[in-house]
Amino acid sequence: MAAGRAMNESAALNESASASPESPWPEAFDANRTLALSSAALEFHVNPWDIMLCLSGTVIACENAIVVAIIFYTPTLRNPMFVLIGSLATADLLAGMGLILNFAFQYLVSSETISLITVGFLVASFTASISSLLAITVDRYLSLYNALTYFSEKTLHYVHLMLVGTWGASLGLGLLPVLGWNCLDDASTCSIVRPLNRTNLTLLAASFFVIFALMLSLYFKICKIVCRHAHQIALQQHFFTTSHYVATKKGVSTLAIILGTFGASWLPFAIYCLVGEREYPPVYTYATLLPATYNSMINPIIYAYRNTEIQRSIYMLFCGCFQTNASYRSRSPSEV
Repeated sequence: MAAGRAMNESAALNESASASPESPWPEAFDANRTLALSSAALEFHVNPWDIMLCLSGTVIACENAIVVAIIFYTPTLRNPMFVLIGSLATADLLAGMGLILNFAFQYLVSSETISLITVGFLVASFTASISSLLAITVDRYLSLYNALTYFSEKTLHYVHLMLVGTWGASLGLGLLPVLGWNCLDDASTCSIVRPLNRTNLTLLAASFFVIFALMLSLYFKICKIVCRHAHQIALQQHFFTTSHYVATKKGVSTLAIILGTFGASWLPFAIYCLVGEREYPPVYTYATLLPATYNSMINPIIYAYRNTEIQRSIYMLFCGCFQTNASYRSRSPSEV
């Protein structure tokens, strides 16, 4: 009987010990679960596409900052062609800075107001970049069509008017989202680029196609003028030399590369702006927008770094290979 009573008391103690809330195992389990939840809350996800856009903006800003500095600090680079190249480099510089700021604000300061400002800034910058390309094309056409009067005050007046029109229109399009033409109040009107509404994005895409059509027409006329000049030179010399043929072919090829690069960069995004819907996966928007930013990365290479005068200014600034007071005649776009 005593042995049976002892066994019953021992079993009761074991049951009370197992049911006791003082057991350390549940506390350890709760602590581990809390640690896991806190670590999950600290995870910081960054879209790889946004990183690539930020890197693209960094390269764009660095490239074009050098061009802007060279043109600003070189007194001999003041003819119409370099004024327009400076406008293009300034627009691309602002676009690169806008991509960087958009990345920073998107992940550090989440605000609808700041989002509107950064998107409007990007719209104005890229519009100024595309419009400056059109202005450069017009300048090249005028330098061939009116070669004898190109270096007159009249040409400089035209350039100033083009700059005012370019930056005025770009600023106006950039202010539209900030002034209320957005989809923050009605998500159903959003486009593939939030917070722009579909009407705003359609206007931007249509403006691009108009500019692209004008550039295509002007470059076609430039090619005709180049070929006609080459033919006239051949008639004066009674034969068409190999050097003339090579120079003409090189000029036409350069124009094709310029127009082809511009079209390949912006056409996919412009077309997608018209056919895309807000329900489509965001990867489509990123995949077409990223090549468009590459155009601002290529512009300084095509229009600035390949130019002999700018190359010489870079050598003077970084290498000291030439005297800073050396004078030389700036060539016209037709000669370039």
